[in-house]
Amino acid sequence: MRISIENLHQNKLILIKINSIKMTKITKEEVKKVAQLARLELNEDEINNHAEQLEKILEYIKQLEEIDTDNVPCTTRAIEVTNIFRKDEMKNFENTEQLLDLAPSREDNFFKVPKIIND
Repeated sequence: MRISIENLHQNKLILIKINSIKMTKITKEEVKKVAQLARLELNEDEINNHAEQLEKILEYIKQLEEIDTDNVPCTTRAIEVTNIFRKDEMKNFENTEQLLDLAPSREDNFFKVPKIIND
């Protein structure tokens, strides 16, 4: 297998494609590149550790590719999941001041958050 890494949408999304060609070793340079794209600072031990872990993952994928899944129906989950909704109920919170004190910034009785939309 060969892993190619594409940097999409201004370094915000990393897509890893696994192509069935021949197995190549994950290099430290590839780990460094992925770390850079993900904005991660890794030391040499972490780079080596991630390279080894990625190798193990690729070996496992190689084993999975050998399984015959032609007659297996597509699924999204191993077991069916059902959401259990509860009725929304308004409740008064007695310790508002204590809760607001936990915020990094506040203004009167409100949480103050950074502006994200320009005028």
